[in-house]
Amino acid sequence: MGHPNAGKSSVVATLTENDRIAIDKRAGTTTTTDDYPVIIDGRTVMMFVDTPGFQNPSDILEWFQAHADEPDLAGAFVAAHGDDPMFSHDCALLRPVAAGAGIILVVDGSKRIKEKDRTEMELLRLTARPRMAILNNLSKVTRHMPAWQDALNKSFNSVREFNAHRATYAERIALLGALKAIDQRWEPMLEETIRAFRDDWARRIEHSADTIIRLMKNALTKRVTRVVKANDIHSDDQRTAIQRQLTEALQQALRQLEVDAQQDIRGHFRHNVWDVPATSLLAKDLFSEEVEEALGLRQRQLAMAGAAAGAVSGGAIDLGLGGLSFGTGALIGGVVGGALGVLGGAALAKLDIQRTLGVERFSLGPVTNPRFPFVLLDRIILYAARAMNWAHGRKAADETAPNRVPEKDLGRKRGFTETLSAEDHRTLAKFFVAARRGKEDTAHEEKSREIIVDLLRGLSTSDMDARLGL
Repeated sequence: MGHPNAGKSSVVATLTENDRIAIDKRAGTTTTTDDYPVIIDGRTVMMFVDTPGFQNPSDILEWFQAHADEPDLAGAFVAAHGDDPMFSHDCALLRPVAAGAGIILVVDGSKRIKEKDRTEMELLRLTARPRMAILNNLSKVTRHMPAWQDALNKSFNSVREFNAHRATYAERIALLGALKAIDQRWEPMLEETIRAFRDDWARRIEHSADTIIRLMKNALTKRVTRVVKANDIHSDDQRTAIQRQLTEALQQALRQLEVDAQQDIRGHFRHNVWDVPATSLLAKDLFSEEVEEALGLRQRQLAMAGAAAGAVSGGAIDLGLGGLSFGTGALIGGVVGGALGVLGGAALAKLDIQRTLGVERFSLGPVTNPRFPFVLLDRIILYAARAMNWAHGRKAADETAPNRVPEKDLGRKRGFTETLSAEDHRTLAKFFVAARRGKEDTAHEEKSREIIVDLLRGLSTSDMDARLGL
């Protein structure tokens, strides 16, 4: 509940993970009462009711005070005024209360308290229903917050600060836990609900880890090929052009694999509305300099991990041999880099050219650059961090508002893999090498999956900076 434009719909959208709820920056967008269930494993574990704002709180309070002997004031008021058009919105929001629902009052803590606010608090107190108040302050204006806290504490069982545009998973769980305090009789139901939330969240993390492992294996075995009649090739320049086309094709294939994995993860965390700011690393091309500089391992870390994994091939041809002639022989190996050309001192992939039966077969891939998989892993984990902690109610946020809560100063953008232990680096490198060679390495794949799960858990429980680089 709450008066128009207090952010009720944003709170409901965030708590129910439903970004399809109609939210508008204009006052009074919600004009009807709508039910929003929280469904886990096909079962409704909780129902939130989004109500229109109060229209006549002074009249309702006056009626409540005049009928103080009524054991159920909400039910009595609805029975007396249910057919009165003047009170249609007010009866709509009081019907769930009459049916036994608890009350969550949402107020905008950035604005000063008005007499209308005090009226709403008092009439809700008189309903005698379990009550929680949410201070949904979406700005950095905090001077009115102490007054709100004092006033709300007099009428509500619990008062919580909650930014519906920024709330992470951990903050949502904390809010649900606080609901237990408003009525002891609710504790068993809410404990079951929170347990269901946590179990469901753990499954989503497991599914996301599976998606990430699949992405890494698909990306590291990706190969693009082109067959050309030998008579159609008359110069090294033509071979160079084919090499360039294959490089672009390989990069595009890797981009698409990343997009497919991102869509999977977004589905795991129930996002439909998605808006990535232009400054985010997630908005940059996978093969851009910004991504190259920010993500992946440092050179020393990469060298140690690669040495342990046997990732460096003694027969690799350095990118410096750019003048390599393509005019010789049946099998020629070259190295091409494209936009992601010299990560860690190595190129992206090796080009093979086979000449047989009057045709030349150009094959590029799989990726041989030892740093690229760490860059790709960092990017997909970064995407998962955003999916886990991006509030579903944020679509209503005015990102240009001068008083909005500022983003955390993250300093240099960086990924997560470089913060892992040397042992974890070796494990991941060994998994990447096996995947690149198309070999099953169950032990290192499972250990790598555990590393990813631990990272995702940390990101969703505030053990790490969940908004890193976003």
